[in-house]
Amino acid sequence: MERAYDLVIRGGRVVDGSGGESFEADVAVSDGLIAAVGEVAATGAEEIDARGRIVTPGFVDIHTHYDGQATWASICSPRRGTGSPPW
Repeated sequence: MERAYDLVIRGGRVVDGSGGESFEADVAVSDGLIAAVGEVAATGAEEIDARGRIVTPGFVDIHTHYDGQATWASICSPRRGTGSPPW
């Protein structure tokens, strides 16, 4: 059976950053992009059981240690290629 997605994260509590309530859902990923959020019937080449876990699809990792730079610089230097916003 052919896999429809590269990855399916099953049954996690999704917090999507929209400000809305969290909800239980599956998250499917294809070619590095979120392809579906909700009840995903198709299978993935890799599957993760996320029941009892929080899933945050699409979040950018802002753990950059800019807190230190912000104390001595008037602006923070961009960190291109890290997925971090340039603030």
